[in-house]
This record gives sequence, C-alpha cells and structure tokens, in this order.
Amino acid sequence: MQIIQRKKQSETDLVIIQPTTKTRAKTFDLVLTAILSTLVLVSTVFINIKLPIGQGGLIHLGTGALFIVAILFGPKKGALAGAIGMGLFDIFGGWIIWAPTTIVARALQGYIVGKIAWSNGHRGDSVRLNILAAVASTPGMLAVYYIGQGIMYNNWVAPLASIPGDLIQSAVGLLIAIPLCLALKKTPFFQKKF
Repeated sequence: MQIIQRKKQSETDLVIIQPTTKTRAKTFDLVLTAILSTLVLVSTVFINIKLPIGQGGLIHLGTGALFIVAILFGPKKGALAGAIGMGLFDIFGGWIIWAPTTIVARALQGYIVGKIAWSNGHRGDSVRLNILAAVASTPGMLAVYYIGQGIMYNNWVAPLASIPGDLIQSAVGLLIAIPLCLALKKTPFFQKKF
C-alpha cells in the first residue's frame, strides 16, 4: 500500500507518492533473492567438471553457494536460490531434461539446510548445526535425483552410478561453505539483525 499526500500549490494539486516500509522490504527481498540466485548460477557455470560415471553428473561450486545462501539467509532464500540458480544452469547449459529434477532437488536441499541452520533461534551461527544441515540435506537431494533419473531413463539401477558424484559434490560444497560462512558472519552486514 502506498501513502499519498496532497499538498496545495497555487491552483494545482501536487501528488507525492512515497513507498511504505513494507514496499521497500518486498523490493529488497526480491532483489536479494535475485542476487543470491545469480550467485548460485554463476558458481555452477564457471567451474564444473563432467563426471565420467553416471548419467549427466557434474562437480561444480554451485552446491557450495547453495549451502552459503541457506546458512546465511535461511530456508526460503536457500530453496529459491538453489532452485532458480541451478535450474537456470540446466535450462541454458544444455541440460534442460534435468531442469525439473534439479529444481525440486535443489529447492529441497536449500530448504533443509536453511531450516536446520536457522533452528532453535540460531541464524546460521552454529558451526555444528551448519555442518549437520549440509550433511542432512544430502540424502533428500540424492533421493530426488535418483527418482528423477529413474523416471527419465525408465531404469532403477543406472541412477546408482550418479550417487558417488553427488556425494563428492556435497562434500566439496560443505568444505567451501563452512569456512566462508564463518568469515562472512563476522562482517558488519551479518552483525545486524535484519
């Protein structure tokens, strides 16, 4: 809702529209989500290694970015950034058949990480919870990819070959995310409670 103030100036009315705090908060939230999604996308695009095993697996830094976003900003931002960032990578990177599975898998993973990291009044400030969050999110991501791949290829054995690569990807993401989150939590931006 916008506040409209009218001021009389000679014979004409001047209408000044001022955005409310709620409008600014929504705009900030939208811009932040776009930036975080782009961070995940860029992290996925610039360093990725196609695995020689499995059906379409990659090792990339996008999982690390997803963990960082979910730990620092919570479950909603983690889910959106993971789904949008990695989903766009699949769509524009030549992996379009994987996009629906990736969107579901990474939204779930980002949500789980954020939910655990932000549980019991924590806001991603417990290293123990952050590690637990990343580890606990991996089986959900694996299950979604396994089911998606099984449906895509009408084969329930072949998807097993992709599991080692997905595990390596999560481990690399964890090793990158935890130290970076520790460093970022010390910056003035994260010292404020927003």
